[in-house]
Amino acid sequence: MNRIKKVFTNLTFWVLAAITAGILLGTFAPDIAVKMQFFGKWFIEVVKLFIYPIIFLTITLGISGMSSLKKVGKVGGKAILYFEIVTTLALIIGVIVVNVIKPGIGVVTSAVKGGDITQYTEQAQSFSWWRFLKDNITIQVLIAAILFGIFLSKYKSKEKIIQPLAFVSKYIFKALHFVMILAPIGAFGGMAYTIGKYGVHTLLPLGKLMLTVYITMALFIFVVLYFILRYYKVSLWQFLKYIKAEILIVFGTSSSESALPSLMEKLENMGCSKPVVGLVVPAGYSFNLDGTTIYLSMCVLFLAQVFNIHLSFSQELTIIGILFITSKGAAGVTGSGFVVLASTLTAIKVIPVEGLALLLGVDRFMSEARAITNFIGNGVATIFLANNEKEFDRKKMKEAFNKEEKINL
Repeated sequence: MNRIKKVFTNLTFWVLAAITAGILLGTFAPDIAVKMQFFGKWFIEVVKLFIYPIIFLTITLGISGMSSLKKVGKVGGKAILYFEIVTTLALIIGVIVVNVIKPGIGVVTSAVKGGDITQYTEQAQSFSWWRFLKDNITIQVLIAAILFGIFLSKYKSKEKIIQPLAFVSKYIFKALHFVMILAPIGAFGGMAYTIGKYGVHTLLPLGKLMLTVYITMALFIFVVLYFILRYYKVSLWQFLKYIKAEILIVFGTSSSESALPSLMEKLENMGCSKPVVGLVVPAGYSFNLDGTTIYLSMCVLFLAQVFNIHLSFSQELTIIGILFITSKGAAGVTGSGFVVLASTLTAIKVIPVEGLALLLGVDRFMSEARAITNFIGNGVATIFLANNEKEFDRKKMKEAFNKEEKINL
């Protein structure tokens, strides 16, 4: 009886049940399912209300409590270096797998339903780094929090400000816990809309690409990220079990933002220091997009295969170089995947931009894989950098993992 009670009070169970219900509704009553989009969007919008206050408070309180400001710059520098190395590795893995499996060979363009890509090409043409920084509120909040944290660290009467901020932070997280109870509703709405709007039948013409993308994401997570964590003797499998509810929420809503505040809290609870979590996670959501970079590299080469365009080794290196830059603009841009793809294809001037129409039908189904990989990648980056800076409490990690094990017994 006690075990049954634990199951029915487990958030993971309810999110999984909601996703299943969304798939069933989308399959058998697509017209009704499409109208459920409201619940998915509503949940993400509510969670977004917590993202910026949590980022600001976590970073401000973390930096103001640090003994040395030099350490802040050191952590930030290491984070950027880590992001560049790992995302480049993700790009290369995407290129290798798509060249081995060749999902674009044999795809008949006339058999795939196209779509209007005008909005994406127009956004790509007008894209600028200034607009990216101006529209990316996460980066702005990150910078503001760092500056305010530095100011507080030098302020003589800082405790008068820190205590109220800590009080507010405590109750924001309490409110977040209440909102996360509603996560199954958001996951249901997101999944019902996806299946109802696009239908599983849309996967068949580009099924090979879908399968290739998911295989590549899995390889990246269970090989690359596995060895990154193993370096500091942290179990990837235990970490994934620890954040499984958040992974399911990301899967259901197709948005890594939907679980960002909860990820930050869980990383702190498992032993990562507040300053490291506050610096790495928000920055990672703009610059450590592992899933997005894999997706971009694979889609570019997929389209080259579809149109029977042979790319030399030097051209593929050029594509990797261009994606290395353009992929950094994927955060905070509406329809980011297509905008960045369009800008990349425009820069290469070898593959027709019109080929993006082929991907419109299946992009939504691949966005889950992108979001989950980005989400896990940022968690792993934080754990790695916390260990590297000796800002990681292994005792807290064991307690957090053991607690999660007991919940699932």
